[in-house]
Amino acid sequence: MFKDKIIHFIGIGGISMSGIAEILNEKGVTITGSDSTASKTTRRLTEKGINIVIGEDPTLVEKADIVVYTAAISEENAELQKAHELGKELYERAKFLGLMTKDYKHVICISGTHGKSTTTGMVASCFLEDHKNPTIQIGAFLPKINSNYYVGDNEYFIMEACEYVDSFLSFYPTSEIILNIDDDHLDYFGNIENVKKSFSKYTHLLPQNGNLVLNADDANTMDIEIPKNTKVLTYAINNDAIVKAHNISYDEFGHPKFDIYYNNELYIQVKLSVLGNHNIYNALATTCMCILHNVSKNAIINGLNEYIGVERRFQFLGTYNENVLVYDDYAHHPTEIASTLNSVKTIKCNQNWAIFQSHTFSRTKEHLEEFANILKEFDNVIIAPIYPAREINIFNIKEEDIVNLIKPHNKNVHYIESFDKIVDYLKDNLKTNDLVITIGAGPVNEIGNKLVK
Repeated sequence: MFKDKIIHFIGIGGISMSGIAEILNEKGVTITGSDSTASKTTRRLTEKGINIVIGEDPTLVEKADIVVYTAAISEENAELQKAHELGKELYERAKFLGLMTKDYKHVICISGTHGKSTTTGMVASCFLEDHKNPTIQIGAFLPKINSNYYVGDNEYFIMEACEYVDSFLSFYPTSEIILNIDDDHLDYFGNIENVKKSFSKYTHLLPQNGNLVLNADDANTMDIEIPKNTKVLTYAINNDAIVKAHNISYDEFGHPKFDIYYNNELYIQVKLSVLGNHNIYNALATTCMCILHNVSKNAIINGLNEYIGVERRFQFLGTYNENVLVYDDYAHHPTEIASTLNSVKTIKCNQNWAIFQSHTFSRTKEHLEEFANILKEFDNVIIAPIYPAREINIFNIKEEDIVNLIKPHNKNVHYIESFDKIVDYLKDNLKTNDLVITIGAGPVNEIGNKLVK
């Protein structure tokens, strides 16, 4: 579609933008880009021959046929202003990605408040195992493809579909997974009912006889509108569903093993290499999508077993002093942190340490008591500075607000104002066989990396 075009990306260092740029670059499209800061991602893109400027360079816009930008880019950005001034063909990232999907026969979109990247990785792993050669776009680094993207043929496009600012309504799915629906991104949606309305609109993007996979154990998911003439597969652990997990057990490292039943008959037996009850749900959703696309049983079994996670999803970073386990998890919503806690408790250790960095002031205010109620269950809690992302603090919220709610239930909680000081505190207080996990969608993982180094 874009073979003879020059496409410029404003904010090319983002996980989704970089993946889109690399897919097009692999297909021979001329790509340029800019970003406010240099990163591992921008360096990788440069090594692939993409011309990238750190800062702003409107001359790159002048040379481009198409300009793509992220929703985070300010209207004051000189490149964006130049694109408007010259009347360039201009697309927000999600709109542009939607256009790209039109080139593919089967567009598989994985959505939900929690677990999108993990399930996208699981689906991709199974399809690759079955030699279906899918094109993949994922919002995290997937070890199996050593990247956040993979260029296959034009038969399958497997992609993560985020609901924030209704981004997923720009896509053209033929198959959808909805993992769960929770009260997140309320700075945009306002309330859970508006979140559900957005997901209802999303299901109506499916064509006649499109495929829809739903979590029957999630009440909000089962409450949305489902278009007629849609093929629906439900999955569950507790409620009635077409695909169910039975006979769940865990090995000494916390890895689940279980039977998957399809239409009340044993379909496959699965052993996961990732932790947590939530990953059983992700594996069930993956199995449903694989059934709908005739992925072989052996490919599902092997694909799920060989899936070792994506970057920053309960990722093992290494050890400190050879006997303290150090993990990182991207969890930034109370439901996700509850899953993280569940996974931590399956690992044998002396004491656990949760280092939590809340993501955005608005989310901190909205879920303050829920954050405290979950975090108090860890043995030790360190609160790091709130990561503002796109916000300024107009919410009269501060880190001590979380500490004050936790302290009556768990005295082992502290706010420490810098990452370096947190590392020093941990070095002074960690004991043999302790476990450390950094939690949050911001750069809190730097603490774990510094500790391991």
